[in-house]
Amino acid sequence: MEEAAEVRVGRGQRLAEAVREDLDLYGFVELEERIEVLQDEIARVRAHLERKRAGREAADALFSSRPA
Repeated sequence: MEEAAEVRVGRGQRLAEAVREDLDLYGFVELEERIEVLQDEIARVRAHLERKRAGREAADALFSSRPA
């Protein structure tokens, strides 16, 4: 008997699937919960983006301040 091949999910694939999901299948409370989860995810992504921006600015400052 063969083992089932592990399915690899591409980066961003779950997000793409989530935005195409039929919202008619959800009730009122489920939609409110979904919004809350998405808002939490937005905050998490913004915080991560800010850390990356700070790292980039630090690297730019380090390499641009070198004497010629």
